[in-house]
Order: sequence, then C-alpha cells, then structure tokens
Amino acid sequence: MQLTNNRYHLSNGIDPLELVEKYGTPLYVYDTAIIERQYRLMEGSFAVPKLKINYACKANTNINILKVLKNLGAGLDAVSVQEVELGILAGFAPQDIMFTPNCVALDEINAALKLGVRINIDSISILEQFGMEHPHVPVGIRINPHIMAGGNDKISTGHVDSKFGISIHQLPHVFKVIETTGIHIDGLHMHTGSDILDANVFLLAVDILMNVAKNFKYLEYVDFGSGFKVPYREGDIETDLEEVGARISERFNEFCKDYGRELTLIFEPGKFLVSQAGYFFVRANVVKPTPSTVFIGVDSGLNHLIRPMFYNSYHRIENMSGPNGKPRIYTVVGYICETDTFGTNRKIANVEEGDILCLFNAGAYGFAMASNYNSRFRPAEVMVHEGRDYLIRKRETMKDILKNQVEVRFEETVTVES
Repeated sequence: MQLTNNRYHLSNGIDPLELVEKYGTPLYVYDTAIIERQYRLMEGSFAVPKLKINYACKANTNINILKVLKNLGAGLDAVSVQEVELGILAGFAPQDIMFTPNCVALDEINAALKLGVRINIDSISILEQFGMEHPHVPVGIRINPHIMAGGNDKISTGHVDSKFGISIHQLPHVFKVIETTGIHIDGLHMHTGSDILDANVFLLAVDILMNVAKNFKYLEYVDFGSGFKVPYREGDIETDLEEVGARISERFNEFCKDYGRELTLIFEPGKFLVSQAGYFFVRANVVKPTPSTVFIGVDSGLNHLIRPMFYNSYHRIENMSGPNGKPRIYTVVGYICETDTFGTNRKIANVEEGDILCLFNAGAYGFAMASNYNSRFRPAEVMVHEGRDYLIRKRETMKDILKNQVEVRFEETVTVES
C-alpha cells in the first residue's frame, strides 16, 4: 500500500477508504497483485528442472484466493479433507493437491484417497494401516528432522517434541513397515516451522532430508515445506529467497544427479504468498485515556484477528483517515470481553473516534482463524484484482449465528392437584 498526498492507495490506485465506505468495517481486503508478486518471486528463485509450488491453503481458504493461485500455476497443500474438497471446487486437479494431515484417522485419509489426491502420512501407525489396505497406492511420508526452527514455539513443527511427522530416529521401523506391507513410498516431506529467521537452519534441515532420501529407491518428489519469513515492520528481517533458492537448488541438483533421475522439488508456502496481500480495516470506536495508557478501542477483536494474542505476532497499524497527523502513542485493543490487544504502545498518527485504522500483513491466518466469540459476526472479505474490487464473502448476520442451532421448544409443565 502506497501513501501519496495524505492518502493510502492499493494497487491500481484504489482508495481503501472508499472500500470501507462501500463495504463497512471490520473488513478484510486482499490485493492479488501482491500475491502474484510473491508467487513469481518464489518461482524465479529456484533453478531446478522440476519445481512445484503448492499453496498451503490453511492460511486463507477463500475460494477466490484459491482460484487466483491456481491460475498462477500453483498446486495446493491441504491438511484436512474439507480443504481438499475446497481445492477441487476451486478447480484444482486432484493430482495437483497434496494432502498432508496430522493426527487424523485412516477414515479421513481414505476419503481423500477416493478424491484422487496425493497423500503424505505422518505417523507409523497410519502408515501400517494404510499399507495393509492399500499396498499398491504410492504415498509420501512426513519426516521430523528434529530441528528447532520458527518464529516461536507455536509455529515450530520440526523439533524433537513436535507432534508432526515421523522421527528420523524411527526410520528403521518405517523400513520394516515397507518390507512387511509392500507399500510404495514415492515422496518425502518435512516442514520445520514458520518465520524461520536463520536460513542456515533451514538448509541444515534440507541436508538431513537429502541424507534420508538416499535410503528410498522410488522417490518422485521431495517436499521441503516452507517457513520463509516476510517482513512485518519497516527494516524487519526477511528470508533472502534468492540466496536460499540458489543454495537449495545446487544441493538438490547434486542429489538428483547422484540419485540417478530428476525429482520434483516441492514447496508449500502459505503466509509467504498471502500475508502481505491482506489488510484488515477497523474503525476506532473510542479513544480512552487512563492514568498510564491511551487506548484505542476498535470494532473488532481476537474473534477476527487472533494472531497478535495467540502468537504474539506484530501487525503494523496505521491511521488511514489521517496518516500525516501528529504521531501519538496508543495501545490498540478490541471489543471482546477478554484482553484482546492488537498493539501496545504504538506510534500512530493522531486518532479520533470514527477514524479508520489498518492492520497490515493480515492476509494469512486472519479470517481463516476467525470465530463468532461473544456472538460477534465475522467480517466481510473483499478482493482487489486488476483494478476492480469484488466482494468475496458477505458480512455475517444473526441468521449465520443461528444457522445450525436447533431450538428446543420447551413445553410448560402443568401440575394437577389431586
């Protein structure tokens, strides 16, 4: 988003205040030009014969966002059979969908198998069961490399105490399952975490997975997950994708040469593709000074954007209504009956009640993690695409709150005197 002449603008000059006036607040807005920029950056950073970018759709499952990424050439990374179904509805071919669930029963994996998608299995128990039922169906396995990586412990998924993946120390057991069932392993997968700050940690995990891959004879792909960090504030650290891409490409190409054939290199970015494309607009309900703090209370809360409370994540906050006003120090909070703080002691241009604020980097894990807590409605979503704005999700109403509730008709009990 660009600031010119005291007004912010999205791509193609669209004024976010006009979108707010048209659609109301709170409001999620996604700029597809940024999604395409991020996709092309990733696509151009890896020099390998076969590259596949599977969008990790748990970040944002709006079907229109899925269609944009499909049209760019992406595949899909799904973690539930419902995400698989959404992907098919969005037009993804089943063979372009990778299903990598965690801690699900075999029934759900069988349901995904019937839909024709590719599958990664992340536990020995399910691998045994699947191998007994489907010994001739190729599957991948998710490996836990035992590396601590990621922005915090909630988004670190490859360490020794993680629930994700099959430990590298359990490989002898995996080989026994393969020998006993005859199951065909055609791919290896790992995901060490999100917001990885040290590229060398990521590259260490790559080396570990390559060494594991030598033990499997019939691989078709190796999936390195994602975890590439995007900036959240001015001057913030971000993954140098060109450097990481060059180093991974060199290592992967060497491995394929030694392995005897070209494998497909797969990544599954989510936040990297959509985080910066999303903006969350809220209205200042009240400016509330206390003896030590000036609060801005907005018309949203952790029910719409839980990341600052759940992950302690940082989202830049700007005053759209008066961006060049005198900076003041505010703590921005929500209207939920909990401590739902979006930002503490932030320098923001002077805010008056009714002003529109924007929380940046809201395209990933924003609406996807939203709820109806306090019986609040979830917000509307708008997509800005090639110079036009489109409503891609209606704002909820009381009908949505009551939609699946079943009201019991209590009959009055009449007491008859004897």
